[in-house]
Amino acid sequence: MSFFTKKISRRAIMQALIVLPTLSLFRGLPETTSSNADPDAIVEINGWILKRSDLV
Repeated sequence: MSFFTKKISRRAIMQALIVLPTLSLFRGLPETTSSNADPDAIVEINGWILKRSDLV
């Protein structure tokens, strides 16, 4: 363990601990590319329920 702490600074460890929770926020984002989206999928936009193909 002492070898590990000598190689990595305390600042680098703290930055890594701060970044880890923020990465989990991006994991749950929906896909925004139209090539992967199902055209018959139903989506809600501003209270309106539409087919994705109606938005194109």
